[in-house]
Amino acid sequence: MGRVRYTLDTEFVDEDTIARAMAYELHISPKHAYEICRAVKGMSVEEAERYLEAVIEGRLAVPFRRHKKKVAHRRGLGKWYAGRYPVKASEAILKLLRDARANAEYKGLDGDTMRIWHIATKKGRRIEGIMPRAFGRATPKNTDTVTIEVILKEEGSWK
Repeated sequence: MGRVRYTLDTEFVDEDTIARAMAYELHISPKHAYEICRAVKGMSVEEAERYLEAVIEGRLAVPFRRHKKKVAHRRGLGKWYAGRYPVKASEAILKLLRDARANAEYKGLDGDTMRIWHIATKKGRRIEGIMPRAFGRATPKNTDTVTIEVILKEEGSWK
């Protein structure tokens, strides 16, 4: 695996006020990961954790704003109509948020006052596979992977 860098340049930001974490090549849906990242950006860490736990339990839906074709209406989305309950992707992003919070606490920052300053998803490797078919044929069965990065920033140093 090659070196994967953060998409946001933190060169001009005080490194003592941010905490970062990245998860590589997760076996989750890229579309679900994009929509969840868009939904939780700007939230505090506690608020995002409560939100993702509610999505996992099926109490709240994630609004699907870009990948909304043939997505059903969901109750409680506010000013939007299409949504889903992406459990597997929510669990992976929740684990990543908890890792970033632990990194913040390790640096001596207060994990409760951190906000999600930057969260993004990128395409990872494609794991190629085949599914054998009748009469000696085969169909490709590829698995897309996702890399997710998150940068937390102290609330007092927010833009």
